[in-house]
Amino acid sequence: MANTEPAWDLFRSFLAVLREGSLSGAARSLDMTQPSIGRHVRELEASLGVPLFSRVSHGLIPTDAALELQPHAEAMASAAASVLRVASGSREALRGVVRITASEVVGVEVLPPMLATFRRAHPGIVIELSTTNRTENLLRRDADIAVRSAVPDQDALVARHVCDIPLGLYGHPDYLAVAGAPERVADIVTHALIGYDEEKPYIRALRPAGVPYSREHFALRTDNDLAAMAAIRAGFGIGFCQVPLAHRMGLVRVLPDELEVRLPIWVVMHEDQRKSRRVRAVFDHLAASLSAFGGGPADAKLLTSGA
Repeated sequence: MANTEPAWDLFRSFLAVLREGSLSGAARSLDMTQPSIGRHVRELEASLGVPLFSRVSHGLIPTDAALELQPHAEAMASAAASVLRVASGSREALRGVVRITASEVVGVEVLPPMLATFRRAHPGIVIELSTTNRTENLLRRDADIAVRSAVPDQDALVARHVCDIPLGLYGHPDYLAVAGAPERVADIVTHALIGYDEEKPYIRALRPAGVPYSREHFALRTDNDLAAMAAIRAGFGIGFCQVPLAHRMGLVRVLPDELEVRLPIWVVMHEDQRKSRRVRAVFDHLAASLSAFGGGPADAKLLTSGA
């Protein structure tokens, strides 16, 4: 057991080595020297009393102890980043850093125009945008604001249901010119369908009942939503896409009267962030912009999770 509490910079170097797989890679990522990174790892190992890496010819392999330590070190990193964001501006100022997390499609295809508009109005606020389909922990302050497709069930979170984005089945005009458009739902199995590789719970909840749209029907399977959308745009086949994005990309909708699902969109923040003008400004802007993107206000529901 450690006799003294290791300094944060030792854990930061440890995480960098975990992510990069080598001292040299970690040094580059942190803009430090390789000997300094190596010294930090040795000091942390000595402080904790356990080896953290096994040295092999092609780099460093984390030990079981390192893998057990990783989530705790990542929580420390999130807390440190949150402290820096809070310190970047006072609660009353429209200055500082706001971190947003959103799914890959929303973060890459939907939010950038909205953030560009916000930037012109509030040049003093710096945006950090994390695009991931993993649900980041707002209670742990991994981010200040989240755009999610499900209502959060954690206490102390404020959530606003801003819209339900319609999703339809689309193909590129070039693909449909050759393959033709399906005339009935049953016809889609004769087409090159684009879909998921692993059916996650949210996909199962959205999948239309009675529609032959499951893994065994797909000609292209991917769990990367951006890759699926790119395949539709390239003319590989037909697949589901957000209606506003499909219109922007010039895709053609098939079976519009038979196939439509709706993706609920929630904007979420920790209830303590209500007191921060800069976070609230971003929250309100995203709520209004996403509502317009999804076709207007949904139920405008504002709630505190767990209440």
